[in-house]
Amino acid sequence: MMEYEDFTSLAGYWNPSDSYQFSPATVIVPVVFSLIFLLGTVGNSLVLAVLLRNRQMGHNTTNLFILNLSLADFFFIVFCVPFQATIYCLEGWVFGSFICKAVHFFIYLTMYASSFTLAAVSVDRYLAICYPLRSRELRTPCNAVAAMSVIWGLSVVFAGPYLSYYDLIEWEASYICMPGWEEWRRKVMDTSTFAFGYVIPVLVISLSYTRTIKYLWTAVEPLEDMSESKKAKRKVTKMIIIVTILFCLCWLPYHVVILRYLYGDFPFNQATYAFRLLSHCMAYANSCLNPIVYALVSKHFRKGFKKVFSCLLRKKHHNKVHVLHAAHAVPHFEAVSTEVSQMHGDNNRCELNPGSPAAPSRPPKHFHIC
Repeated sequence: MMEYEDFTSLAGYWNPSDSYQFSPATVIVPVVFSLIFLLGTVGNSLVLAVLLRNRQMGHNTTNLFILNLSLADFFFIVFCVPFQATIYCLEGWVFGSFICKAVHFFIYLTMYASSFTLAAVSVDRYLAICYPLRSRELRTPCNAVAAMSVIWGLSVVFAGPYLSYYDLIEWEASYICMPGWEEWRRKVMDTSTFAFGYVIPVLVISLSYTRTIKYLWTAVEPLEDMSESKKAKRKVTKMIIIVTILFCLCWLPYHVVILRYLYGDFPFNQATYAFRLLSHCMAYANSCLNPIVYALVSKHFRKGFKKVFSCLLRKKHHNKVHVLHAAHAVPHFEAVSTEVSQMHGDNNRCELNPGSPAAPSRPPKHFHIC
């Protein structure tokens, strides 16, 4: 077990302690984390709804990878953010040993899944743009699903040790959820996490997008002469690059804080505490930024979000109408029957083509990313 001095300093690092009990963080953090939770839950739910309602989603590899990324972000928001917010607001960890281990396991599980997915989609974009014909046999939905399975399998393997890495340690009158391993083992674990979960994926991403951007801007015809398919591919690549840059920027301070503590001089004061808090907020906020990027960059996602909202509003309106007519079911039986039939017809149209007021006379266009 670690020396007492090391334990006291580590406890001060991992928990705000009494000296920060009445700091502004006890008010700011719940607000920030609540916004992250709200935006992340709603945003990623919308992305998942748009992709899952798209009939051609299973025929496009990029859509599948975006779906995988949104799943990782959604799991992170739901299973990690609410629990981690309490370490800045409460005196100790109140959720028990199992939740302590599970939360940190999910933090690193979803981080690995996100970084591996971004690396995979960068390679997918490179093949789609630089080798559009030769890569068709490789860029299939079946191979994309297989890649997603490998991504989650590797994520479980790399994140698995964190189930024993963290544990409850008694500190003063409460318990703290913090690393319980010896220092040399922590160094090996956190260095490996930084290397495999951040550095290597970033290198793969950088190489893929460097070659992709070079091809887009030097090896194709001018923008005004470019086909619609190539323009769409350029827009999608731009969107994915923005998502990747945000991931790299948001998670870098988190890794820097941990490595700085393990390998450097990390004094425990107000400045380092504020930087640690900022690094956590940036890492957690990354999971709610992607839907915003999709909405700002992709017109297809904007249309999909509008359709989901309009469908939800229409169903809510028809449910209210159904309740009102049901209250007068006896004197107006025929009218009610007609209204219910009309409501079911509208709901069916909403499911087939959300956002359209009437059934289409031709097959609807499907949401598609090239």
